[in-house]
Amino acid sequence: MFPDFEVFEDDERQSVTQFSADRVPVSLGILLDTSQSMRGDKFEAARAALDRFLNDLTSPDDEFFLTRFSTTPALLQGWTNERSRIGRALAGIVPRGDTAMYDAIVDALPLTHQARNLKKALVIISDGNDNASNKSMRDVQKIIRENEALMYAVGIDCAGRSTFKHTPPLMQRGPFPPFPFPMPPGGRGGWPPSRPPGQNDYNRCTDPVDTRTLRALTDDSGGRTEIVKDPRDLNPATTGIADELSKQYYLGYPSAGKKDGRWHAIRVEVRNKAYRVRARRGYVAS
Repeated sequence: MFPDFEVFEDDERQSVTQFSADRVPVSLGILLDTSQSMRGDKFEAARAALDRFLNDLTSPDDEFFLTRFSTTPALLQGWTNERSRIGRALAGIVPRGDTAMYDAIVDALPLTHQARNLKKALVIISDGNDNASNKSMRDVQKIIRENEALMYAVGIDCAGRSTFKHTPPLMQRGPFPPFPFPMPPGGRGGWPPSRPPGQNDYNRCTDPVDTRTLRALTDDSGGRTEIVKDPRDLNPATTGIADELSKQYYLGYPSAGKKDGRWHAIRVEVRNKAYRVRARRGYVAS
């Protein structure tokens, strides 16, 4: 029925019975790093990018929540489709403290079960590595695999200025536009040490952004990680994520697998080998 696609579960070919390329409403959680290293231009650029993302690039049917994280995570605004509430929650933030990113993700993912839309996603914006969480990387990966939300991350690298480059298109088919494909591994960067407010030096990196860890958090879910080298590149990065969320294919198939609590790998291929596919890598049959 859908000859362009082939779906495999645990390396066994499945019969695709559902297909859609329609734009559907999204329930999107925003996790914003508000640690000390985000002070100055980075935080102002993140706030401006989120404001544009919410007001110019999303649908009225979408809903959002906002969590900030530094030494500990905190939910600033629960699910709402009133963009002004997110803006007001961002207005009074002063970046300080360490980075408890893992704890923020573990706290945020259960909120997706309260979302009203079927399609759910989290977007993390951070300039550094976790250095304050009680939860481990393994804990986070487990809960991500058990959740249906797409995970996206934007990492801010301080190692010099650069021109933002969009990742290659995933696929072009019929009237449906492409959306970005994740950048190849190997990128490195970092963030500057703590300093007084307003003092910024993006060439002084003391702890590189752990790109591999960010991708380990996002890629199993079918999301991706974007690394930018200048705070001004947050706008095109978040624009790319918004564009991707609005232009995705949905494939469905009846799984014969048992509810065994195990991870079952999913692989999606297209007949035209000139294209590459990024999709959810599997699910936990709970």
